[in-house]
Amino acid sequence: MPGRDFHVRLTLAEVTFRIEVTDTRTERQPPTTPPFADSASESGRGLLLVSALADDWGVVPRRNAPGKTVWAELRVPASVSPCSSGPRRS
Repeated sequence: MPGRDFHVRLTLAEVTFRIEVTDTRTERQPPTTPPFADSASESGRGLLLVSALADDWGVVPRRNAPGKTVWAELRVPASVSPCSSGPRRS
């Protein structure tokens, strides 16, 4: 749909994996805390999943353009991080 562009950015720095989803929609801002699960609802569970799985997350306005970025960070153990200097020895 025209005007509904989005951008996904994935970064790994040290032991933090960051996911960012940016879109141009300004009419629907996500809540700063996830809503309670409604077992009868067919949608609206995305932020509940993000909140349950991520170590930290948030929403920020898009820079220099309309829209917002929803981001989440997950800590990756250094022993499995591709940024680690190699296998650990005991």
